[in-house]
Amino acid sequence: MKLTRADRKILEILQQDSSVTNVELAERVGLSPSPCLRRVKQLEASGLIAGYVALLDRRKARLDLLAYVEVQVDRHSETAADAFAEAVRREPMVVGCHAMTGGYDYLLRVVAPNLDAYAEFTMKRLLKMPAVKDIRSSFVLETIKDDTALPLDYVE
Repeated sequence: MKLTRADRKILEILQQDSSVTNVELAERVGLSPSPCLRRVKQLEASGLIAGYVALLDRRKARLDLLAYVEVQVDRHSETAADAFAEAVRREPMVVGCHAMTGGYDYLLRVVAPNLDAYAEFTMKRLLKMPAVKDIRSSFVLETIKDDTALPLDYVE
């Protein structure tokens, strides 16, 4: 699907505020409501718009600690990787997990209300997940940028 200037504008606006009404979106893009809605539906059908969410303030949700955790596994088998991935998916404190290159196999983004809760998560759950050999935690002191909007310069 080739993106038009209007499509790009729609995506920019929706990345900033997906709760905008179709009428307001159409007005800001310079289209009438019906063609605007049609374009949004096409962007959704193409999969470029994967969904809509409400972004919560983690501190107001009493999740004051944010950690990035490097995880090294001791067995590189498909079964071990699947078991680890399933354990991570079940863990609500893990809000992000990526398989990585380099010295560690996975990078987790973990939220917790405080250091005690994080320590309990680490000792009682994370270190007991399948094939976990070693972990290294880094704690966020200050967030400089945490943007959810993707750059659209590379989308055709």
